Amino acid sequence: MGNFADVITADIRLVLLRFLMESDGDYRLNSSILHKLLDMKAGYTTPRDKMLTELFWLKEQGLIELEESGSIYIATLTQRGMDIASGSARLPGVARPSPRT
Repeated sequence: MGNFADVITADIRLVLLRFLMESDGDYRLNSSILHKLLDMKAGYTTPRDKMLTELFWLKEQGLIELEESGSIYIATLTQRGMDIASGSARLPGVARPSPRT
């Protein structure tokens, strides 16, 4: 495990993937909603630019697709992203989900 900031970043990446996985069947959410969910549901008061940095990192890893729509981005989960979010695959830099009880 890395330093404190690395642990937080890895968890934010997982949380973003989980939000997309749990969206209404289309695995898509816009960056504005994701930013609000990070604060409301996960307790991360992350600056918007930090969240966007993580979305672009997830895109570079092939875990999401991103399309620009005006001042927001639309994130769509890929199959690889679903595998990471569900814990059936691992990727350094993304926290592993805890087993659900």
